[in-house]
This record gives sequence, C-alpha cells and structure tokens, in this order.
Amino acid sequence: MSRYIDVYVLPVKKHKIDDYRKFAEASGHLWRQHGALEVVEVTADDVKPGVHTSFPQSVKLDADEIVVVSWVAFRSREDRDKIKREVMKDPLFAAMGPDSVPVDGQRMFWGGFQSLVEL
Repeated sequence: MSRYIDVYVLPVKKHKIDDYRKFAEASGHLWRQHGALEVVEVTADDVKPGVHTSFPQSVKLDADEIVVVSWVAFRSREDRDKIKREVMKDPLFAAMGPDSVPVDGQRMFWGGFQSLVEL
C-alpha cells in the first residue's frame, strides 16, 4: 500500500517535552479523527552533530533542546489535503492556538513525501 507522509522536524526545549507530548497527543487524535492513518512522534536518541549536516544542525539545536521528528500518514496526497483542511477548520484545533505549541516554529521544517518502499 503506497501512502503519503507529512514529516516534521523540530526543536523542543527539554523542560517542555511533557507539554509537547500533551500537544502532540491532542493534535494527533484530531488528525486520526479526520482520517489520518497514523501519527508518530519520536525524540532524538542517537543523533550527533555532523560535519556538514545533521538533525541537530538542521534545526540549529540549542544545548537545552531535543530534536523531535514526527510523521502523519495518509492514503494519498489528495486525502492529506482534504484531511488537513478539515483539521485546520476544527474548533478543537483552533482552540489549541499557537501558544499551545511549545516549539520554535521558525526553526522547524516539514514536507510531504510519497511512499517509496514499505515492508
């Protein structure tokens, strides 16, 4: 089954990781309620700064932060676009507001990916 995946990479203050977890769980439930197939959030465990590029360098990681990578899976890009519109209009998502997201959004990045291999 080929899927479409939105991937997010972001820095989270270590002392705010529980706040981020609560936000991720609440927003993840919304994505699932509107039709996303899967929502996964992972924290960096074995990611060292590289010479030219790395996860820490990608978000200009500070010493008191951790890299979080998340993905949301959909049946297709079209399905993702429809679900994303629905989530953005959902009153529960609007109620979360930008202040509820405990990350520096200027250093986060994301993109949509077409599945290539899934075993």
